[in-house]
Amino acid sequence: MMLDEDIELLDGLPIAYIKSLKSLVVADLHLGYEGVMAKRGMLLPKINYRKITDMLEEALAKTMATNIIVDGDIKNEFSTVDQEEFNELFDFINFAREKKAKLILIKGNHDNFVERYREPFKLTVASQELKINDYFFFHGEELPTGFRKSKMLFMGHEHPALGVLNAAGLKEKVKCFLLGRYNGVPLLVLPAMNYFAAGTDVNMHPKSHLLSPVFKKADIDKMKAIAVGYGSTIDFGTVGKLRRI
Repeated sequence: MMLDEDIELLDGLPIAYIKSLKSLVVADLHLGYEGVMAKRGMLLPKINYRKITDMLEEALAKTMATNIIVDGDIKNEFSTVDQEEFNELFDFINFAREKKAKLILIKGNHDNFVERYREPFKLTVASQELKINDYFFFHGEELPTGFRKSKMLFMGHEHPALGVLNAAGLKEKVKCFLLGRYNGVPLLVLPAMNYFAAGTDVNMHPKSHLLSPVFKKADIDKMKAIAVGYGSTIDFGTVGKLRRI
């Protein structure tokens, strides 16, 4: 799905592609997730890293991308570092190298150690936000600064999803992009890449439940919800309209 002549939402993937930057944009990988959960007594199959790299491999094959921009929450833990997080980030860096893709990492609130990889691996690591040409990337737990002349803002953090009822009347969550405006500038909120992060069903929760302070100024009811799943990317209309259904 083309948002304009330069930005594409890749069908069925929680990934945006910026043609002029030759960049894939993703958010909220939460690498090491299963290892952290296991230490808390919750055993999960180790599939998150494989799902992420499978999706990125598909996206790289579909596009001319030479960069992967990770818009925050590369790892999972807040104040500590789990061995699984070290291992999976190391593997992720090598995955990008094998694909000849440059990694650009924007730290989120979970990324307390990521800058340690900056020098050894010659990575671009930014704290909270980064502007590249006409595009502005920020994670989302803090308000963005210095974005006024940007063509579009990209944000993670919120893990947006839609709540839908199936034929049996049971609620399912479908990850989605949110497309709207913040202080007059177009804003694209990215769904989480993490396999286990079902997200917040924005059409079924009050605005007060949303995480990012951006939504104190950006009217989520006016934002388009673009669902991702089952091999498709579909515009479901505005969140406000979906709330009324």
